[in-house]
Amino acid sequence: MFVLLALHLVVGTAIIAAGRRLGRQAFAVAALAPLATLLWLAARSGDVLDGDSVLDSYAWVSRLGLAVDLELDGFAVAMVTVVSGIGLLICLYAVAYFAPHDGDHTDDVPQSPNGVGRLAGMMTLFAGAMLGVVLADHLITLFIFWELTSVTSYLLIGNDDTNPRARAAALQAILVTGLGGLVLLVGLIIIGQAGGTYRMSELLADAPSGGAVNAGLVCVLVGAFTKSAQAPFSSWLPGAMVAPTPVSAYLHSATMVKAGVYLVARLAPMFAMTGSWRVLVLTVGSATMVIGGWRALRQTDLKLLLAYGTVSQLGFMMLLFGTGVEDIAKAGVVLLLAHAAFKATLFMIVGIIDHAVGTRDVRRLHGLGPSWRLTQACALVAAGSMAGVPLLFGFVSKEGALEGYLEHGEFVGSAAVLTVIVLASILTFAYSARFVLGVFGVLGATDADPADVARSRDAHAPGWLFAGPSVVLTVLTVGFGLAPGRLDGLVDASTSALHPAADVVHLHLWAGFTGAFTLSIVIIGGGIVLTVLRRHVASVQRAGARITRLVPSSERSFNLLLRGTGVIARRITATVQNGSLPIYISIIVLMATVVPLIGFAGDLDGFPQLVETPVHVALVGGMVGAALAASIVRRRIAGALMLGAVGYLMAGLYVTQGAPDLALTQFAIETLSTVLFVLVLRNLPAGWTHRTPAIATPMRIGVSVAVGAAIFVFALVASDARSEVAGPQQSEVMVDNALPKGKGHNVVNVILVDFRGWDTMGEITVLVVAAAGAVSLARTGRRRDVIGPTFEEILEGYDDTAGTADERRQEVPG
Repeated sequence: MFVLLALHLVVGTAIIAAGRRLGRQAFAVAALAPLATLLWLAARSGDVLDGDSVLDSYAWVSRLGLAVDLELDGFAVAMVTVVSGIGLLICLYAVAYFAPHDGDHTDDVPQSPNGVGRLAGMMTLFAGAMLGVVLADHLITLFIFWELTSVTSYLLIGNDDTNPRARAAALQAILVTGLGGLVLLVGLIIIGQAGGTYRMSELLADAPSGGAVNAGLVCVLVGAFTKSAQAPFSSWLPGAMVAPTPVSAYLHSATMVKAGVYLVARLAPMFAMTGSWRVLVLTVGSATMVIGGWRALRQTDLKLLLAYGTVSQLGFMMLLFGTGVEDIAKAGVVLLLAHAAFKATLFMIVGIIDHAVGTRDVRRLHGLGPSWRLTQACALVAAGSMAGVPLLFGFVSKEGALEGYLEHGEFVGSAAVLTVIVLASILTFAYSARFVLGVFGVLGATDADPADVARSRDAHAPGWLFAGPSVVLTVLTVGFGLAPGRLDGLVDASTSALHPAADVVHLHLWAGFTGAFTLSIVIIGGGIVLTVLRRHVASVQRAGARITRLVPSSERSFNLLLRGTGVIARRITATVQNGSLPIYISIIVLMATVVPLIGFAGDLDGFPQLVETPVHVALVGGMVGAALAASIVRRRIAGALMLGAVGYLMAGLYVTQGAPDLALTQFAIETLSTVLFVLVLRNLPAGWTHRTPAIATPMRIGVSVAVGAAIFVFALVASDARSEVAGPQQSEVMVDNALPKGKGHNVVNVILVDFRGWDTMGEITVLVVAAAGAVSLARTGRRRDVIGPTFEEILEGYDDTAGTADERRQEVPG
């Protein structure tokens, strides 16, 4: 499994690097990754469907319990089939989609070879990240791949960086899903810590409970809702339709939007009865299913119609997987597979029409020529499956959902949820019919432009490569609708992976005149009524839109929130970012010292003996005096020498404490530092003057006192902490091993050169870089012919008599 993920990474990166040379053929290369995945899956799926699992693990940070754990079980087989199967077909479809054409896309498609190649590479990387999500058995591993899908989807949606709409849609998607991901991380950590393990397979066997777990589950659900475009976080998905159709077909039928549903499906068997899980999932799923269906019913853009339909279907999946009931989850697995087939088909057909006619607007479509019969038949079958028409795959899933709620909906609120499913399914039938009528040109404007009519009727039918992927999915939709029992093994293994005690699954086309079939008839009848009365429905929607305009929609709420955040950020920045470097440094230093000081103060356990020998008094007095002198003198070199004196006196303190080796190291460092200071300062003015407000001096003194107090308390607390650690002290180990292993009597030198040699190497590198910069600064004063006039010569052009050049230097920025 690690090899498959690495394959996606290598192929995707290589395509991006060679994108301009490959052009649209980059998608043919990208197809190798999902093809290899499907071949690997075919070799492993037999054992997995029989109940076994394929495990793969890599210890990352073992002491922290961090590992990359991957597992292929029955449900993962279903998800990998969807991710890689749809991905392979989309790659083939994209080769034809990005071919040169005469008309104009409604999509803002990157037509340059480099843009198309980059898009293919990003889709491959996204597919690899999505595979990581569905194969991860470790919560932190899942989160890492989860965030990778957010990042790569952002790059896919905003691939055309010259289009403001694409950039805005990508920003909205990454903000919503990214913030949801951060909340998700909090929830996963809480659950992992409470359960004592981060492996989902172990949590399934022994799920934790309690108030903290309930709070963690709420965080997890927030992350899942944002990813799967649930209300009120659904606005990013319709906005993402600005991306090219292959991206929309892949992200919003088979992969990204199903990540949240996948996570809910995995965790529901463990936590459906815990806290507010079921209430939240069923409430949000019901609202999403109804709102998405209602908004899809009024769209004139076929792609937006499918987008809002996807939102509604995702809410439907939440209602099936989120209950934690195995018989209802079985229907969720079937719906997940059926939705991938019919929604990918519909998206691809929209792209075909847009490619040939140059529009997706149903008001400008006026029927296609006879050569389009195959494409129209695919659209009719896929839309029928979405609507739940008998003999199609979607009907099997909807029948299973209705049957599951009727026979096993014994939890509180199940009747209300069933009512919501029926009403929302009526809307689903209505907007599916609207899609078909739009494709067949029935919704075209009566006073249409003759050019639009001619363009629709004279459009060239798609070639076999362009139409082939949608035909394949249409055949599967009809085949699994007529013979759903062919999927018994996959659905049974998927349900058993989620609910180990689940009964054997048997899918059937028709179970007789049951309550579920009666509700299906009601749904179809209601959908037909809404379709026939579509003009009246449109009037009701327009009236409702005027009434609800007072309540901001999710899109308006997001825009208001974004603008409000920008206004607040600018005001805060104008207040705290006032251009004063001393204030910035003071704030940073205070936060870095005062906050830890509060925590250290509670661990402070008395003070040690302050004076052990009279020499200490003299040394410390000299250090204090030299430090005060460094802050008072007005000559640069004098200040540097005072700082050096502090270091030399500290070396003397080490000698009195019996550490001559440490004193020698300190002496060498201070000598080097002083020489370096002198080399630099000799090329600068000899002195400086302070021009600061009266309040600045007390503030600087306060910051200095805070830093000194924090270091003092930290030293005391650290010393006490060493005595509380059981076992031999590290310092004792180093002293004992300095001579036999390091071959040196100077313990400090042995530590620097042997025990911590790599740390020293890093410090030497930093010092070399700093020394090179300092030497360059020192040499610039001698290169006036190269760098131009000196500072004093520049000031000769200023009409300023407020002192010498050295004094004026302090008043000029930079």
